[in-house]
Amino acid sequence: MDDELTNLGLIDEGDIVLDEAALSLALLDHPETDPTPYQELLEEIAVRLDAAGDDTTGAEERADALAQVLSREYGFTGDRETYDDPANADLIEVLDRRRGLPVSLSILYVAAARRVGWRAEVLDIPGHVLVLIGSEAAPVIVDPFRGGIRVGRDELAALLTASDAGSPAIVGRVAAMPNRAVLVRLLLNQATRAERTGKGRRALELYGRMTAMAPGYGHAWWERARLELVDGDVPAARCSLTAMLEITREPGLRLRVSNTLRSLPAS
Repeated sequence: MDDELTNLGLIDEGDIVLDEAALSLALLDHPETDPTPYQELLEEIAVRLDAAGDDTTGAEERADALAQVLSREYGFTGDRETYDDPANADLIEVLDRRRGLPVSLSILYVAAARRVGWRAEVLDIPGHVLVLIGSEAAPVIVDPFRGGIRVGRDELAALLTASDAGSPAIVGRVAAMPNRAVLVRLLLNQATRAERTGKGRRALELYGRMTAMAPGYGHAWWERARLELVDGDVPAARCSLTAMLEITREPGLRLRVSNTLRSLPAS
């Protein structure tokens, strides 16, 4: 496993730099690619944002500066035409094509904002990903997939209601995603699409990356074990389920994992 991937699994959550980490994940699929131009582009975007937002004081102005730089100047927007293209969750491809999924574009927005010292978080909305800019007192939510437009309280409530996630009362309790969860979401998009198109080995590789980078996320261990069993690798599946059991505290899930382990044929 790549050293960078292993390091991501070891460093503290707060030390993860989202765009750098996403670039490291993309480089696993582009081993011959020189990362320097992409690193320079990410820094260039931050420099431009710093200049554009130099006189801003509030979240609304900063949200507008982000949209101005990332969407209008650099052309980053959602890929509506080929939404399921795996390139949309590969940061190298996203930087080349200026197109991406909500999660990959949100990584760019949040990382750029953080580079210039602004508070920014990725928000996991069922079926979508948004970005929160500013403090808890007066935050602004934007949608990078739609060019960084602002998302008001009513629209956010509608998104939650449409997904059966709850009522407008929940709007104020929409939680920010931890950095590792954002990266897992990025890889999960690739893995589900790979399996959907019959590329089970590719999906297994991606779940392996998730468990290396975020060993505390049980879902990745479960999906990895499932695909290992599809691949006929019972010892590997046993190891994955055992690892999941070590991090799982929910009684019902622990029982399910234990029962699955007991049902495996002897190796």
